[in-house]
Order: sequence, then C-alpha cells, then structure tokens
Amino acid sequence: MHFRYSKWTPGSMNDEQRLRRMVSLFSYLMIKTSGDVEATIEWLRQLAERYGIFDEDLSIEDLIEKLKEMGVIEEIDGRLVPTTKGVQQIRRDALTEVFTSLRKGGIGTHETPGTGSGVDRLSETKKWAFGDHPANIDLGSTFTNALRRDGIEGFSLREEDLEVYETEHLTSCATVLMLDISHSMVLYGEDRITPAKQVALALSELITQRYPKDFLALLAFGDEAKLVSINELPFLEVGPYHTNTRSGLMLARTILRRHGNVNKHIFMVTDGKPSAIVEANGRIYRNSYGLDPRIVNKTLDEAVACRREKIVISTFMVARDPYLINFVEELTKANHGRAYYSALDDLGQFIFVDYIRNRRKKFGAA
Repeated sequence: MHFRYSKWTPGSMNDEQRLRRMVSLFSYLMIKTSGDVEATIEWLRQLAERYGIFDEDLSIEDLIEKLKEMGVIEEIDGRLVPTTKGVQQIRRDALTEVFTSLRKGGIGTHETPGTGSGVDRLSETKKWAFGDHPANIDLGSTFTNALRRDGIEGFSLREEDLEVYETEHLTSCATVLMLDISHSMVLYGEDRITPAKQVALALSELITQRYPKDFLALLAFGDEAKLVSINELPFLEVGPYHTNTRSGLMLARTILRRHGNVNKHIFMVTDGKPSAIVEANGRIYRNSYGLDPRIVNKTLDEAVACRREKIVISTFMVARDPYLINFVEELTKANHGRAYYSALDDLGQFIFVDYIRNRRKKFGAA
C-alpha cells in the first residue's frame, strides 16, 4: 500500500475547514438562487469545472451527502429542498460572512456611552446609592475604605464605605428592515439583491441570537409593501415591480407604533428612487421616469411622520445616480435620519455599524 503526502503549509486547511468553507459557499449560492437547492448544486458544478473547487478528498457528491447528514437539505418527492435547520445555517453563514468583512474595531456591543443600571460590569467604581444591585459591590474597595477610616482593630462597616462597580445601561430596540425587491435590483445585469438579502439575513441572525429581547420585523417593498418572516427571507425574489417607498415606510411606522422602545429604527436597503404610491382609491399610481413630484412629496410626508414618532430612517443606497442621491438627501433631511451611499461589498459594514451605534442611548436621556 502506498501513500502520497503533499507538503504541509501553515495556510493549509484540514478536512473540517474545507467542508466549512464549502458549506458557506453553498449558503451564499442558496441566497443567490432564492433557496433553489438544485440550481445551487448546478452553480457548484459550474464552479468546479471552471475553478476546480472540489478534489478527491471532497467531491460535490460528498458535499451533498454531508449536507444531508447535517440536516441542511433533505429529499422530498425526489427533489432536494432546504430544511428549517438549513435556513438557520444560511443566516449563521451570512452573519459570519458580514462580520468577517468588517474592519477591526468596527463593531461594538449594545453598551451606551454613559453608565446606568444595566448588567454589564465596568472596571470603574462609584459610591453606593439606593437602587444599586448588591451583586455589584466591590468588596476590595469597600473594605479598604473601612480600614482606612478605623484601622484593623476598630474595623466596622458603614454605608459610606460601600463602593459598587459602574454598569453599562443596555437598551432595547425595535427595528424594521425594509428590502427593495423592485425590478431595478437586478437591472442592467448587476445583482444587487443577493448581497442585500445576505445583509438582511445577517442582521436578523445578529438580533435573534445576541439581542433576543430586541424586536425585528422584515418587510419587502415593490409595488406594495408586505411583511416577510425570517424563514422566508432567503427565498425572496425580485419581481416586475416599481418602488413604493411610501408604502414601505407606512407599514414600518405602523409596526413600530406598537412598541414602546426608546430606540426605533428603520433600515431601508434600496437602489432606486420611489416610482409608485397607493392612492386613496386603492389604485397604484406608477411613474418610472424621473422624480415624479406627486410620488416624491407623498414619500417625504411619510418620512416627516416617522420623525414625529421618533423613528430614525437609515437609508442604504446601492446606486449613485445624481438624481437618486438628491432624493435620498431630501428624505434624510425630512426625517433627520442617515444616508449611506455604498458599494455592494460595503453594505454589511454600514448596516451593522449603524445598528450597533444606534442602540447606544445615554442613560436618563429622552
């Protein structure tokens, strides 16, 4: 029996790492194909032919079997489909991919700039005050204060000796993520919807796993706006729709009105100007040419309504056409919100940094 060994290098991947990389690629392609396992496997076959991404240690057939063993996909009526666990895997991989692309130090946690009555302990201490949790008492500093006053022989403990650790005040958020599914998201041969969905999946995973007390709603908007569950998100497809930004904002505002959270946010990922509104009679008025004042003004009115209800809109534009930028600047001005003009590769960084930053609320502030 003969064995052939290749030269080991520090960057070499073991079998587990290689499988992990291929599963991550599978998850990304599942977003691109809107959850079509068969189409995803065909993409993998094409990549294998062109770039040789598989080898004798892990073939595409091996990967399919591994995905079945992991419970990511299953066969129903002779067709491979994703499982619930598979959708969760897609979200986790999206979160990992987005975080990997962030600059070092770009992500914080949910802490606030100030201190308060939260649960995350800081290294600084302060004098005890009524309401401070006993678990946060700094015994070292407390005993030192007592010893400094009376010495070891006359040791006694008084209220003024007590010191407690400062804590960070953790806020909760209510967030609506709006995703543009109008036709322009795949227009001119540029795929804008895949990275946008990837970011939405990653954000939803971040909130559900790290901040389970936060509220998150997802909605898609084209001619009209509709709520979308987390499990539906990977399967969203762009349709022959116009961009009804106003309906998206109206639905988001209705959802957020039910929550008493101090921090209310709308994150809107879009590549186009508003080109549709629903009129009072229920009919959809559409105009794809230029910036229609009738549509724009109604949309800006909704941005003002959000501002009055203390809802901040952060708009993430994946296009840089001058007249589109002009509209977003007007929307941002009307809402006192934020706007980001980014390349598709930067979407994840901008959304996650802004989400974390927006959660910081100085304790006691209105």
